[in-house]
Amino acid sequence: MFRKGLQSIAFVALAVASHAQAPTSWKSVGVGGGGAFFAPTFNPKNTSELTLACDMSGQYHSTDAGVSWNLTPFTNLQVGPNSPQVQYTSDPNTIYMVDTTGDNLTPVKSMDGGKTYAPLANDPTGQGAFYLFSDPTTTTRLIVSSYDTLYYSGDGGATWKTIATGPGGNGIVVSSAYFNGTQIIIGTSLGILGSSNGGTSFSFLTGQGIPSTEQIVTSAVSKAGAVTRIAVVTLGAGDVYGGIGGADCDGYQGIYTFDLGTSTSWTKRVTGIPSGAHPFFIGMGNGNVNNIYVAGGSDAGTPIIYKSVNGGQTWASMLNVTNNTGITTGWQGYHGDRDWSYDELVFGFQVCPTDVNRVAFTGFGFCHVTTNGGQTWHQVYVIPASQNIASQPTPKNKAYIGNGLENTSSWWVTWSDINNVFTSSSDIKGIRSTTAGTSWSFNYTGQNLNSTYQSTIGPTGTLYVATSSIHDMYESTHLLDSRFNSGSGGVLQSVDKGLTWTPLGSLNHVVMGVALDPTNAKRMFATVANGSVGGVYVCNDITLGASAVWTKCPAPTRTVGHAFNVSVLKDGTVVTTFSGQLTSGGAFTNTSGVFVSTDHGQTWADRSAPNMHWWTRDLTVDPTDTTQKTWYVGVFSGWGGTANNRGGVYRTKDRGVTWTELIQSDRVGSIAINPKNANELYFTTETEGLWYSSNATLASPTFTQVTSYPFRQPERVFFNPYKAAEVWVTSFGNGLRIGTKPPMP
Repeated sequence: MFRKGLQSIAFVALAVASHAQAPTSWKSVGVGGGGAFFAPTFNPKNTSELTLACDMSGQYHSTDAGVSWNLTPFTNLQVGPNSPQVQYTSDPNTIYMVDTTGDNLTPVKSMDGGKTYAPLANDPTGQGAFYLFSDPTTTTRLIVSSYDTLYYSGDGGATWKTIATGPGGNGIVVSSAYFNGTQIIIGTSLGILGSSNGGTSFSFLTGQGIPSTEQIVTSAVSKAGAVTRIAVVTLGAGDVYGGIGGADCDGYQGIYTFDLGTSTSWTKRVTGIPSGAHPFFIGMGNGNVNNIYVAGGSDAGTPIIYKSVNGGQTWASMLNVTNNTGITTGWQGYHGDRDWSYDELVFGFQVCPTDVNRVAFTGFGFCHVTTNGGQTWHQVYVIPASQNIASQPTPKNKAYIGNGLENTSSWWVTWSDINNVFTSSSDIKGIRSTTAGTSWSFNYTGQNLNSTYQSTIGPTGTLYVATSSIHDMYESTHLLDSRFNSGSGGVLQSVDKGLTWTPLGSLNHVVMGVALDPTNAKRMFATVANGSVGGVYVCNDITLGASAVWTKCPAPTRTVGHAFNVSVLKDGTVVTTFSGQLTSGGAFTNTSGVFVSTDHGQTWADRSAPNMHWWTRDLTVDPTDTTQKTWYVGVFSGWGGTANNRGGVYRTKDRGVTWTELIQSDRVGSIAINPKNANELYFTTETEGLWYSSNATLASPTFTQVTSYPFRQPERVFFNPYKAAEVWVTSFGNGLRIGTKPPMP
């Protein structure tokens, strides 16, 4: 039986004005970094102000040159790997940007210094803006492009005119826009486009010298005295496409310069660039035509930055990662917890427009800055007190304190005691704290796979984790069997609070969840994700350690191996969820849901509400219900057919015989109940942030968005068992945040 409530998020968000019990601020904790960053941008009028975009939707903002970072609330602005650099103007309150909310690319404008943004009244790209540039000396001149059309506005975006159209196929790359009075110079993959009459008309530069087998991918322009110099990097013709990024640096062909008014052809400038280096980005500062930087990747699998002080005639390396020469590092560095091959290459790069000696670059995990033209560099992802001395190998297993620049995907938190905490993560495996969450390290051995998905603790203090070589499981990108059937993983155990991990048997497939049986100290269940052999597995003697044997339980009806959560109730009842599956044709299958076994996994009853048949997420057993009859389930909506409009929060009070939908939401990931207060409920969403109820036991609870939590996709909520006021939230791309609830009035 299934009863559907009448609430929706939009209605309740308006109807409920207070969430006084929820934290009003959230501190980012972790080791910093951990994922890909893009588009570093210095404020030309305040060089201590720096912004970054990340591939997990968050824009990070620093006002102290990277010592600390804040996340722009997702309700104000979202960004991505193709986001442009922030576009400052003559008015510090007027800023232009592209907002990626809802997977659109919407040109937006801020009138309050970036606190809030609103779409331009007239968007010629139809929410498909690939590139955006503004004139830093006015508030009204803009360049914007769709995938294949370039537009110019002289009135702040009220009206636009088309100034270039791509030939089709690969679209247009727009890499720079230079404004100097009536002169406008735009660097594009079609060539250098210029105007000498303030945008009334544009034409392409006709200089020769770049072979037809090459094409401009990035460009920079600067003027000093009578010299206006254009510098470009080229890739192979046909390899440049709209939205191209630094990962395509292997196509590098050459570096060229051209001086307007004096040059008749482009001059190739590669003296000093070794054959194993692959520049992609190029940058110059205002008023300096001699200092030029290029950045990219290398055959060594590490980032490169070269600099010329003579207009490109010769180049010298400005980034020596061997022995961290001149580089103060965090946990990534030469011989560190992760070597420079983790960053791998340059994903984002900028020379500060008003300070040619100030440069920032980003990669697969971090951001580094120089203030002296590349003579030295320093990390900006952990607090300065945590960083390591330059020109020495980075130590292993050291504890760090992050500074807010944190975009790791984190899944689970388990406390061994008040000080020892283990957080399960993707890409960085997991992080360990021995200081109650103040500092974190990779000081453990035995877990060498990409991801840890869940951890649990036994009655004697032994920790157990589910591990995987595949990240992002059961997100929209990992619902096809082909994405993870070849993955490996297993169950590990630790008897020393996470310091040392050893195998518990051998599963050799992606493991998503683990649960001990309270009726039998030797029994454990695990969920394996695999379209062929996935499902619920049982080990009947975990005391055997590495020699323990796992046996696959019979599959519940309808399922296809996409097992997810598993819990064992006090009476030995096993409860599991199976998550979504996509066919190769992109259709959701009727294979998801909630399943219950009262005979240790040998037979199963399907306890799924109809809306759970397509993409079920977490099941939470209410910790305040001594009968364990009250469960909550989060459900995602799918797309393209029967899986549409299924999402929400569901509750049962009879172990799944009947369900009530408490609130509709497109995609609910997880629900958490405060073990000390049954009325206090949090639920997480994919794109609508964190939600809260203070009256969850009612037949129709009220919910409100926790506006103080700034990230769009929290994953799970945990209540610190040693500090009642602390709420810990993991996320898909913003690491871990700790909120402290205000005292009751």
